Amino acid sequence: MDLVQDHIRAMKPYEAVESSEVLAERAGIPPDKVVRLNGNENPYSSAPKVTETLGSYDQYNRYPDPDQHQIRAVLSDYLDVEPERIVAGNGSDEIIDLTLRMVLAPGDRILDPTPTFGMYAICANICGGKVVSVPRDDSFEIDVEATKLALDSRTRAVLFASPNNPTGNIAQEWQVRSLLETGVLVVVDETYYEFCGQTVMPLVREYPNLMVLRTFSKWAGLAGLRIGLGVMDPEMAQVMMAVKPPYNVNVGAEIALMASLADKAVLIKRVQSIVAERERMFSLIEGIPGVKPWPSQANFILCQLPEGKGRAVFEGLCRRGVFVRHFSTPRLVDHIRASVGLPHETDALVDALSDTMKELA
Repeated sequence: MDLVQDHIRAMKPYEAVESSEVLAERAGIPPDKVVRLNGNENPYSSAPKVTETLGSYDQYNRYPDPDQHQIRAVLSDYLDVEPERIVAGNGSDEIIDLTLRMVLAPGDRILDPTPTFGMYAICANICGGKVVSVPRDDSFEIDVEATKLALDSRTRAVLFASPNNPTGNIAQEWQVRSLLETGVLVVVDETYYEFCGQTVMPLVREYPNLMVLRTFSKWAGLAGLRIGLGVMDPEMAQVMMAVKPPYNVNVGAEIALMASLADKAVLIKRVQSIVAERERMFSLIEGIPGVKPWPSQANFILCQLPEGKGRAVFEGLCRRGVFVRHFSTPRLVDHIRASVGLPHETDALVDALSDTMKELA
């Protein structure tokens, strides 16, 4: 008996990051020798107060607060927005999912300025929505006019990351404002905000159709605990609080979020180290013949490779125990994306990339 809807059965899954153990087995090396630069993770882990507080907490037998009173209050101080605009989620992925379930009926459309983060399209497809890809220009900037021309009566939202994943560039405020003026929901995913410091968050009070996403996965090193959030119009936030699972943010994630903000000074220093390493990494990659790194404001760098060499370079790095992200889409098939890791991981990447390029010359 076939119980699964056709559009769900036809979906391709998101290409998630595999564990270090799986990657090590593939390369034939011990897990501690894996250079894992494919997930945009924070190489410094979480703040010291996170480990301390999680270990001393003794109420894990209790459900978390379904109304998120405490975490909305501390996030309000951190983000400088009213608590009633904030909804926390099991990663920002959950906020994306909730948003599209709220606004899409089967056959409704979202506009996807590609390339960008793949979960927008996946969540829209789950809802039975149609994803309209609007290619970015040659510099990976959003083509605002093409995006506006793609709007029709069934368009419900435009979603994109800034800095963009995987290209690392920032959406300019004029671009965001121009899209907001159309009246459709504009979701700006600022997952990598802390690595650039540029935001459109102040515009949420001006435009009720703007939503801004943030996460603690990257800058705070909490990817394994899953804690993200959306900032939006209070009415939309009220609806989202009603439709989300009641205990969607687990107690451990709540504790880690609050401990991270209490230890923010430590985390910001680590962010500064990652930014400095990003610039060193860019300079080193720029010196490898045949490889073009794209300037980035995030914690990763997209590298353009010679035509037809993308997959071979990726596999060459894997054989050397260095794991980066490779893309199957035509626009990015000859690109790889490398996260910014610790200095010795940058050196390992550069050495492996240099050797692979010489091998393929």
